Amino acid sequence: MLHVLAGLLTGLSLIIAIGAQNAFVLRQGLHRRHVGVVVAICAVSDVVLIVAGVAGIGTIVEQAAWLLEVIRWLGVAFLTWYGVSSLLRARDPEALRAEAAAEGSVRATAARAVALTWLNPHVYLDTVLLLGSVASTHGTPGRWWFAVGACAGSVAWFSGLGYGARLLAPRLASRRAWQVLDVAIGVVMLGIALKLAVG
Repeated sequence: MLHVLAGLLTGLSLIIAIGAQNAFVLRQGLHRRHVGVVVAICAVSDVVLIVAGVAGIGTIVEQAAWLLEVIRWLGVAFLTWYGVSSLLRARDPEALRAEAAAEGSVRATAARAVALTWLNPHVYLDTVLLLGSVASTHGTPGRWWFAVGACAGSVAWFSGLGYGARLLAPRLASRRAWQVLDVAIGVVMLGIALKLAVG
């Protein structure tokens, strides 16, 4: 149980930080559109990355510096596009109603969730390398229990964020509130893109 708890707390400490992925899950949750798809993609992706890190794939990722560099610049391009889109969306009052449908089909929404997860080099550094390294300190059987805790934390976080967001919907019923949210998301996305670009 100590290994599971350590994995849970370590995983949550890395995933709770405000980032592009969390902002996207929050927005979809507030719109109540394709929430299950987004939550499933983010949670399953995290589980795959955590298991890969605990299995030792982090050593391979660490040696493939060129791959992380390619992912970094793809991430910069995608986050810049998404950030600018959020800022432009904030200018359109009709797109700011809480009850309005979130833009995009299920396929487009899923593609965004995949991109926000897999085109972020920090995911590989934090989830694969860092969690993998910490897990290895728990020994051969213990590291897998650590992984169970980290995976449980990830699933719980994305489920709570996606489905719990609707509790905030009444507070975001005004157009002004949605405008502020979209501006905040746009700034976060562009900030992360800038951070990635400068290394």
